Amino acid sequence: MADVIDYSIFGDDMQLVEVELDPSEGVRAEVGAMMYMDDGIEMQTNTGGGLFKGFKRMLTGDGFFITTFLNNAPVRRKVAFAAPYPGKIITLELDKLGGEFICQKDSFLCAARGIDIDIAFTKKIGAGLFGGEGFILQRLTGHGLAFVQAGGAIVQRNLHPGEVLKVDTGCLVAFHPSVDYDIQFIGGFKNALFGGEGLFLVKLTGPGTVYLQSLPFSRLADRITAATRTNREESRGIGGIGGSIIGGILGGDKSY
Repeated sequence: MADVIDYSIFGDDMQLVEVELDPSEGVRAEVGAMMYMDDGIEMQTNTGGGLFKGFKRMLTGDGFFITTFLNNAPVRRKVAFAAPYPGKIITLELDKLGGEFICQKDSFLCAARGIDIDIAFTKKIGAGLFGGEGFILQRLTGHGLAFVQAGGAIVQRNLHPGEVLKVDTGCLVAFHPSVDYDIQFIGGFKNALFGGEGLFLVKLTGPGTVYLQSLPFSRLADRITAATRTNREESRGIGGIGGSIIGGILGGDKSY
């Protein structure tokens, strides 16, 4: 059983979760996610279950280590964790979700001590090759609270048996293991080349709960990179033209 922790979520578009720990209670979190902690909380950084567990975590794109924050004080203490980009924090009550949930490889933020954070392989080659997240996802197992982060706004869909939902490959955050996860070609020559949505979509078939995000971090990073590149090219162009004019004037070129 995981530690029974209390929590509060603060903020709107840049959220943080503040966890309140009783004496001897702990919470596990990704390295670097901690924002602040009260005096009396001790950090214990390790692989989370041996070298093999650490290497498996590296396969998901996370760090080799994971940190446990343990309250060694005789009174209640607080520790807070913040998402690294604009979005929301999703609370997963695993004991009400069948004790297991699957999430994309970079969405885990923190969980009560006793929750197991492991990797989950997609069962189908198509999903692994074209699913946006590759073959490897994260599996959260246990009976307690876990928190995952998502970019932009969050949409929760509760799929009925046989109900199908098609999603952009980057917009899937987490889903119940009962949901079938597969990849579907978008179809149509013009759709594939000019639709702007990529060649593949994630096909989710119920039953089960699905969480979606409106702004995947990869999409945000791509747009920032594109905007930065455009600004640099424009600045270089303006600077080049301006430099030529100024050089011509200083050089006595009367055409200016």
